[in-house]
Amino acid sequence: MKKQWIPHVTVAGVIEDGQKFLMVEEKINNTLVINQPAGHWEMGESIIEAVKRETLEETTYNVEVVSLLGIYNWTIPQHENAAATTDTFLRFSFHCKVTEKTNNPLDPDIHQYLWLTKEQIYSAEYKKRSPLVIRSLEDYLAGKRYPLNQFIDIN
Repeated sequence: MKKQWIPHVTVAGVIEDGQKFLMVEEKINNTLVINQPAGHWEMGESIIEAVKRETLEETTYNVEVVSLLGIYNWTIPQHENAAATTDTFLRFSFHCKVTEKTNNPLDPDIHQYLWLTKEQIYSAEYKKRSPLVIRSLEDYLAGKRYPLNQFIDIN
């Protein structure tokens, strides 16, 4: 049986403050993993609104979106996805800055948010949700930045 291809459009925010990065810890398939604040782009919102919403829901922080870091794709390896689908993620990663801490409740799917150094993120201590976690961080650290209006209609 041929697997059905299912693309998912997601957003993620790379947020640094004092040489630490805002990360979320969540349980996926009964395993705790880390990720940047990230999630699906929902119908009716701009992609900028999506990364702001996901960051607020997953960390309780409001952010300003500064620039686009990159657009990436990743397909879950067959051995990790035995279903009749081939899940591919198209991820828009953004450089964001915290503007304020809120008293909003944390998304119930998030175990906790963490401020981690790049060394902690790279360490084996924290399992990454996908290879896109490191790829987005590497592009941020390499100084890759694209103006928001270069690829994205921000209106």
